Amino acid sequence: MPGNTNKRYPAELKTRAVRMYHETRPDYEGDWPAMIKVVELVGVSTPETLRRWVRQDEVDQGQRPGLTSEESAEIKRLKRENAELRRANAMLKAASAYVGDRCQAVA
Repeated sequence: MPGNTNKRYPAELKTRAVRMYHETRPDYEGDWPAMIKVVELVGVSTPETLRRWVRQDEVDQGQRPGLTSEESAEIKRLKRENAELRRANAMLKAASAYVGDRCQAVA
């Protein structure tokens, strides 16, 4: 499906593609031609996908500013946990209101 951004590639493929890019980059006049060649060799759908992997690797290595992969994963985990706690809190509020209404009706 064109434009499917959810396609998953194995971590080994990502690592190998990034390493190949860094190894072959000196042979080309620019980043993009090197990325196109690596994409053809490893079978990644677009050079843009490889570009994002390379930029993230540079962030992870401290060569570029931004959130590291670890930081991004931690933020994602905390957002999931926060959503779960909000749902639990909403259920507890609803149960408390129900019990409060029942107690007033009995009194």
